[in-house]
Parts: sequence; structure tokens; C-alpha cells
Amino acid sequence: MSLERLLLQTQEKFPKYHRSHVEIAPLEKGGSDRKFYRICAGGESPVILVKYSSQKEENRHYVEIAKFLAASDINVPAIYFHDASEGLIWMQDLGDEDLWSWRNATWEQRRTLYESALYEVSKLHIVATQNLPSSGLRLEREFSEQLYLWEQQYFFDNCLRAHFGLEETAVRRYAELPVMHEIAARLASLPRVLVHRDFQSQNILIRDDRVWLIDFQGMRPGLPQYDIASLLYDPYVDLAGGERGKLLEFYKMAARRGGMEITGDFDQTFHFCALQRLMQALGAYGFLGLQKGRPDFLTHIPAARRSLREVAARIDGLDEFVSLLDVLP
Repeated sequence: MSLERLLLQTQEKFPKYHRSHVEIAPLEKGGSDRKFYRICAGGESPVILVKYSSQKEENRHYVEIAKFLAASDINVPAIYFHDASEGLIWMQDLGDEDLWSWRNATWEQRRTLYESALYEVSKLHIVATQNLPSSGLRLEREFSEQLYLWEQQYFFDNCLRAHFGLEETAVRRYAELPVMHEIAARLASLPRVLVHRDFQSQNILIRDDRVWLIDFQGMRPGLPQYDIASLLYDPYVDLAGGERGKLLEFYKMAARRGGMEITGDFDQTFHFCALQRLMQALGAYGFLGLQKGRPDFLTHIPAARRSLREVAARIDGLDEFVSLLDVLP
């Protein structure tokens, strides 16, 4: 859809824009298949326009999920108008400052923002989960043993084989390590809550000294540790081990206050989820970099690989896998 058509659509939905000079500017947004635009008009607050494809099921759920999260007192962009037939969403513009933009700040400066983000996602895990049964929401398939195994295979296919060039027989040997299947089965056996699914620094905006969640259309039932690991082992940001530990303890404290039971195996589950999340991320980097023409994503592989090696070394039965990560070119 041309920029001119998008402007006409905007003026049809928002008559006040007829009185002003209107500008539209495309925005780059990670590896998303959606297109984002900022629309500015004299004297009016800017809005974000999203053009999405109906081919991806989760894109059609964004608006209803946003309204559900807002009703659960979670900070998300306000939805102004949704044209489902055209695949267009006009929503609140929260600016460009995200948690990632604070990556070079001191730990003292970043800590409050990270704690705010963890508190906000704890409301998703607790409050939104409690509100889900009466919501009628349509969600993506829940985290199951099959989905965890798919994440692992995504890594083996798109990272180890396609990016690092391992032969199929070698890839299969690591994919069939018993502990890989045991982790998937173990995680699938635990009680689920609502999770963001892509809770990383570029999906957390900072506005008016508050954090706001975006890109939550993949929300589904899963484990809270998956979201926490997504943030604390975010390949886009370098966190020290001690910082991760303090943030993990902060989440547990906030979750307890919200009524969540924190069991003795919480930290072990966190490391299992970190393994899964990092394998998923590495698979995505390989897929986007090699198959979708986005070589910039390949630059994140070294950091994610180092984190995956650190996490895998904490898990019994993965010595052979850790040795592989040590010798990859």
C-alpha cells in the first residue's frame, strides 16, 4: 500500500488531519513482517500506523490483546482505530526510547528501568492470567513439549547447520541428546501463565519514567521464567552475571507480593528456559540473516552463542554440547 493511500486512509479515519499538513515516515522495526509508520500533523500528537499481513495469524490478535492488557492495568499503547479489512492499526506513539537505548548507561541508571520492566511483566503473569478465562481471547498455541522441541530444532537447522555449516549427522547427534528432550518434557509439565513471548529490550519502551510493553501479539500460555530469561539473556544487551542475579531475585520478590508461588526449582527452570530462549533466538538470527536477506541479524550470533554456552554449562548432561559451542568457528 502506497504512502499516499495510507495518508488518505488516515484522513478518512481522523478528520482533524484534513486541517493540517500531514507527514508520514516509515520506521524500521527489527525482524517484523509488519510495516510501521509515524504520522505527524501540525498541532496534533503523532500516531503510529501499523500495516500487517493477515497471513500471520498472530498479527490479527494484536488489537484485542492490547485492549485486554490495558484492562489488566498493564502499560501498552492505546489503540485509536483498527481497520481489520485493510490490516491497519492506528495507535499511540510512545516515542523511540526503549530499554535497549540505555545499554551503555551505568548499572545504577539501568537497574530501576529493568526492575520496572520485570514488575510490569509480573502483572502479565499474574493479573492478566487471572483475567484470561473471562476474556474470550484467541491466543497462539501454548508452550508444549512439541513447541520446545521445535525451538531446539529451529536452532539446529538455522544456526548450527545453515550458519556454522555442521553436517547433518553431527547436527542430529546433538539434537538427539537425551537431556534436550528431558528439558522439553520437564518445562511442558509445569503450570502455565500468560507470557509475552518476546520480552527483550527493544520491545520495552520508556516514556514518562514508565515502561511500556509492545510487540505482544505472540502472547500465549507458557512459563514466567521464559520471559525473564528473554530479558536477562537478551543478546542485544550485555548484563553481568551479578546483575542478572539481582534482577532475578527482584522478580521473585515482586511475583511473591503479587500472589505467585515461587518454588525451590524456580532457578533451575529459569536456566532451562534461558537455554530454550537462546536457541530460539540463534535460530531466528540464522533464518533472518540467511533466508530473509537481513545479514545484520548475524552480528548478534556471537553474543547469543556466549550466553548459550554459559547457560548450557549449568545444566547436567550437556557437556558434549558445551564442547561444541567452544569449538565452533
